Amino acid sequence: MVAVGAVLAAGATVFLSGGFSTPEKITTHSTASGPATAGPVSAKSFGAADPGVCLQWTPTDDPETDRQDLSEVPCADAHRFEVARDIDMSVYPGIEFGPGAPYPGALRFGELRDEHCTAAVDGYVGAKFDPNGRYGVGLMFPSQAGWAKGERTLRCGVQMPSNTGALLEMTGSILDQDQSKVWPTGTCIGINQNVPADPVECSTPHAFEVASVINLTQQFPGGHPSEGDQDAYLEKTCTDAVNGYLGSENALRDKTLTLFWDTIDVSSWLAGSRQVTCSVGKELDSGGFATIVGSAKGDILINGAAPVPPPAAPDGRALPTPLPGAAPITTGG
Repeated sequence: MVAVGAVLAAGATVFLSGGFSTPEKITTHSTASGPATAGPVSAKSFGAADPGVCLQWTPTDDPETDRQDLSEVPCADAHRFEVARDIDMSVYPGIEFGPGAPYPGALRFGELRDEHCTAAVDGYVGAKFDPNGRYGVGLMFPSQAGWAKGERTLRCGVQMPSNTGALLEMTGSILDQDQSKVWPTGTCIGINQNVPADPVECSTPHAFEVASVINLTQQFPGGHPSEGDQDAYLEKTCTDAVNGYLGSENALRDKTLTLFWDTIDVSSWLAGSRQVTCSVGKELDSGGFATIVGSAKGDILINGAAPVPPPAAPDGRALPTPLPGAAPITTGG
């Protein structure tokens, strides 16, 4: 049985409170003090989850029912949390985690995540965690009721926060994944106040559309390539990919869209990330993105109006100037 609290994501804009306020069933494992027991009474009630265990639940908007069906699932299946390490705070010196200690607030739990979980996740992945990738460092902690009954276990792990802070489902273990923050070709990323949000249907308002995913290993099989070398390669590679995706060399220009891509920095490269996206959208002169409705492969509206093709370009300039390294603005991950 498990009585666990909320999930706190590093970099997320949404703090999921309310917690797992009642004991729930989950496959638990023996600890040094014996097998897990039922009831939210001690650290054993939290359930001991080994590193590599993947957890899933059904999120709801009601804090009384959210995460009530927490369970262990195969990592090959969809899940929302991969355990890196359980930490028993009751053995730490001082009175902060002792019997009768007051329940920590959101700020303190955030500090505990940064103090303990960043290192735990880094150790779990063998010092190859991409700080700019799609995964985030997460913390599960006891509910207030569980804390009052003596629960002091913190659970550090990996999760996948969206741009708006919601926890997305993951498939497969992080240990077997390229951590690059990419979306599949054809994905449209929603928009909120001119800033990219979460993936949406392309028929709904969005900021940009992914036209291709490029693996840089094909061009750069060795050490980290400079940003200039990546840009030089991606300008042609992304242009060709987008032309193929849109079905015409003139489609990007005629729809007044802009091609952009992202690049990989040294820290991400050392973590094993090798993938970038080529995307199409329309940047505003004032900053941010215009609102697009419809897939770029068909008819679209930009800020509510159909795009008007510009006059024919002079020889030698058939496409709008691409934006090298103009990575989409994000607020999470």
